[in-house]
Amino acid sequence: MTTQLDHTHDPGRRSWVGSANAPDTDFPLQNLPLGVGPSAAGGHSTLLVAIGDEVLDAGAAARAGLLVGVAGELAATTGGPDRLNPVLAAAADDRAALRHALAALLERGSRAEEPVRTAPGMLRPAAEVPLELPTRIGSYTDFYAGIHHARAVSKILVPGGDVGANYRWVPIAYQSRASTVRTGGAPVRRPAGQLKRPDADPVFAPCEKLDFELELGFYVGPPTELGWPVPIGRAADHIAGYCLLNDWSARDIQGWEMAPLGPFLSKSFATTVSPWVVTPDALAPFRVPVMTREPGDPAPLPYLSDADDQAAGGIAIALTVWIRTAAMRAASQNPVQLLSSDARHLYWTPAQMLAHHTSGGCDLQSGDLLGSGTISGPRPEQLGSLIELCDDGRRPATLLNGEGRSFLADGDEIIFTGRCAREGFVPIGFGACSGIIVETEG
Repeated sequence: MTTQLDHTHDPGRRSWVGSANAPDTDFPLQNLPLGVGPSAAGGHSTLLVAIGDEVLDAGAAARAGLLVGVAGELAATTGGPDRLNPVLAAAADDRAALRHALAALLERGSRAEEPVRTAPGMLRPAAEVPLELPTRIGSYTDFYAGIHHARAVSKILVPGGDVGANYRWVPIAYQSRASTVRTGGAPVRRPAGQLKRPDADPVFAPCEKLDFELELGFYVGPPTELGWPVPIGRAADHIAGYCLLNDWSARDIQGWEMAPLGPFLSKSFATTVSPWVVTPDALAPFRVPVMTREPGDPAPLPYLSDADDQAAGGIAIALTVWIRTAAMRAASQNPVQLLSSDARHLYWTPAQMLAHHTSGGCDLQSGDLLGSGTISGPRPEQLGSLIELCDDGRRPATLLNGEGRSFLADGDEIIFTGRCAREGFVPIGFGACSGIIVETEG
């Protein structure tokens, strides 16, 4: 099912929250991403909604009678240890009802403006609200759906190499570590592991080739049933939200440990997600056809092929990676751009990834996280990781302040941003996905 456009996408609608009408905001009235954080009354977590530079306590709005019906029920029951899972698990129509009610509440001219403004803490500056991990993640699966990244890394590891024969047939993935997923802003400690240097035995030492991976994350909505594959035509119905995702990678540990099984400690130490969950409804104007396959590439097998998904299963999201080093922070300098890419460069759609994940009978639970894999584009400035950008350290990047980087240094802050724009619609964004590298403990 492709999410349809409706009145909430109308570019003429404005919010009584003034900052939501700024042309450069990530969070206009047409977005309304969901998050979790402390309630206005304090103590427990609750459903939050980003609107401009402010955060609405939707749970408090429901308790005050400003959100009623299914929207009020979802807002009032979300938070606590289950975080956003109750909202994500709801039927698509119920989630749409919540979006419609929030849009009506925050639209210019709404009768709710005065009660929201006068209720203590119901509307707070975003800078004052600490955000939590948005879902209770039972499982995290990382895909490898960016073919430009896969090709670049294959050529680095094996000169003249290419992706495996299976790559164009099957969405490749591995089960990663859900317990180490953190929301943006949390420090990322440099991992230690076995390093194998040329002509020497392995040593246990801090990672020397720490890298980021620019990815799109998406959350499972209604759960699937054990033993029952989800047909590709209904797979999108089980995706209830999207985020930016940094799957940090210890390249030197990875190179030694991944033969023959694949990544383990080189990936399990940290994954960072942006705290706001952008809904499929908000992204409806920015759906695009799936990436065009090259001549000679096989068509997807029938269980991965659906006409609607091929026509609108991709998403156009302009992605940017920024860096701010310790020296830059000490000098009060702003982050500088390292590279950019776009989510439209994914070889497989989120629906294809989810359909394949369940095709063997695996069940997915509400709030489970899936990562797209590193999203690189076809041009040199669109590479989604340092191992590509710097050719595994052989071609260091020079920053504007003169510092050089082949891989990440302690104190480096990496920031991902994502923004959707299309003529005739209001642009929306994801907010920041950030993390600062700190030295290995001990």
